Amino acid sequence: MKYQYTEKKDTRSGFGDGLTALGRSHPEVVALCADLVGSLKMANFIKENPSRFFQMGISEANMMGTAAGLATAGKIPFTGTFANFSTGRVYDQLRQSIAYSEKNVKVCASHAGLTLGEDGATHQILEDVGMVKMLPNFTVIVPCDYHQTKAATIAIADHEGPVYLRFGRPSWPIFTNPEEPFVIGKAQKMISGSDVTIMAYGHMVWKAIEAEAILAAEGFSVEVINMHTIKPLDVAAILDSVNKTGCIVTAEEHNINGGLGESVARIIGQNHPCPQEFVAVNDTFGESGTPDQLLEKYGLSTENIVLAAKRAIERK
Repeated sequence: MKYQYTEKKDTRSGFGDGLTALGRSHPEVVALCADLVGSLKMANFIKENPSRFFQMGISEANMMGTAAGLATAGKIPFTGTFANFSTGRVYDQLRQSIAYSEKNVKVCASHAGLTLGEDGATHQILEDVGMVKMLPNFTVIVPCDYHQTKAATIAIADHEGPVYLRFGRPSWPIFTNPEEPFVIGKAQKMISGSDVTIMAYGHMVWKAIEAEAILAAEGFSVEVINMHTIKPLDVAAILDSVNKTGCIVTAEEHNINGGLGESVARIIGQNHPCPQEFVAVNDTFGESGTPDQLLEKYGLSTENIVLAAKRAIERK
């Protein structure tokens, strides 16, 4: 299947529209925000459900503790702030108040990765997936476009337990089917192939699709998998693919340390050792720039994926 797009839209808008839909279908859903309503696209939910929204101000740790309390009372709280503030600023609360006691809190994190862009390194968290996936009881999800982010937002309301939902700021190609249900923990095979597997999540799924088109024009058969759920990981999807292709590239808008690539390396190391190449930020902070400039500079471009795939194939 070949993917195209006719529209771009930020994934954070998918979250906002999903939350609005939940406000109509799930009366137990409540929302909390740390003074970033506009950035998190929560205005429509608030307009329709003013008594179910809590503006916590620039007090993220307090927001997480309050969310844990609301979950104890039977609510389904969705917290909203930037990914940096959803993890790095509140890790103690995530661990002690939410993960340890298995509170049914949905931590919704916008402006993740390098593509936050011009706000620079202090806001471009690149270690959040690793931080949260190491916490017992947490589910970690990173959808790839507007439609999938909306579907994931709706799906996590029916999932019992803590969830970290990561999404982004920039306008990005919309290429998934809006009618396709989101299944937590089930990888999505975008394109079938036999020479190399490219596995990605979030914004990098579109980059993987672009890379497949280039490689296919050169005669390579490429399998593209959207691993939107980082934890729990779809082990069967990984092994089924590498058993067929014999090599894999993992691509992520995250530090090379602690991300999807390391989780995949453990799975193939234990079950089916084969060449793996990593497309990720190489253990550094970002800087200010446009999303495309930063992806290019830090080695996360379409061409970087193409070159990684060729290296993986040569190593077989």
